[in-house]
Amino acid sequence: MNLGKLFRQPYPVPESAGNEWVIGAFVGGFLLLFQPFGISDWHTSDKMFKVLGFGAVTTGVMILFDRGTRLLPRYFAEEHWTVGREIAKILTLILCIAIANRLYMSWLAGLSTQGGWLWTIGITFLLGIFPAVGVVLTNYIVQLRKYEQQAAHFILHKTAPEPPVDTERVPVAMPVPAQQPIGSQQVLFVAENEKDTLQLNRDDLLAIESSDNYCTIFYLKNGRLAKELMRSSLTRLETQLGEGAPFVRCHRSYVVNLDQVERVSGNAQGYKLHLLDGQLTVPVARKYNDTLVAQLKGQ
Repeated sequence: MNLGKLFRQPYPVPESAGNEWVIGAFVGGFLLLFQPFGISDWHTSDKMFKVLGFGAVTTGVMILFDRGTRLLPRYFAEEHWTVGREIAKILTLILCIAIANRLYMSWLAGLSTQGGWLWTIGITFLLGIFPAVGVVLTNYIVQLRKYEQQAAHFILHKTAPEPPVDTERVPVAMPVPAQQPIGSQQVLFVAENEKDTLQLNRDDLLAIESSDNYCTIFYLKNGRLAKELMRSSLTRLETQLGEGAPFVRCHRSYVVNLDQVERVSGNAQGYKLHLLDGQLTVPVARKYNDTLVAQLKGQ
């Protein structure tokens, strides 16, 4: 795999773990202990608190950076996130921390903010680029192997379809079986405007995907994949489905029919559910892994 293709591989969006204070404390402690970049030559009062201030600046930048990423949910959505984007994000964060700490140092020492920027940025990237790339690539390989290996052990026991009836051998006088009540076999979706509706056989429903204020309903129509866009929240449509298997939430944006899942694969972002000969792929969020895996294996 060439480097360009590697950088385009899916990568999991890290969940905010609230570790900004831990990293800030590490930065402050490291600078206080080893006193690099000429800090050992400082002769000033309250030196310890001033050095620890670099850690506080680092924490503040990380918190603001995290808040900023939430303003662009589409760009930072996991379905678009890649190895390359994660590396670029980390390097951008390191650059922001370097600029903020450079301004803090100028304020402490009463230095001009005109010079020293190229040196600061150069040193920052030399110190940050290799660990950043190494951490991201290592995590990518670990997650990829984990989900690929676990997905390979899934054996989905789907019910085999009943063989077609040979009509030539059926006696003419054979009574026609009574049909099941419609209410137990069909589901009616009603949009928020209470006017747009979609009624279909429960077994034909494949999945529901949410996007902003709309949902896309994927279902079988005459044996082919069909979809219907409806203005509604996913929670509303999930409620209209009723409780219990085989319809389960597997992602904040997806509900899936487990009876229609034909194959499970894995990449660095987690499991992928494949339906209808791969025509439809549904992601599984990591927080749903344990419950969904147990349900799939119990089929």
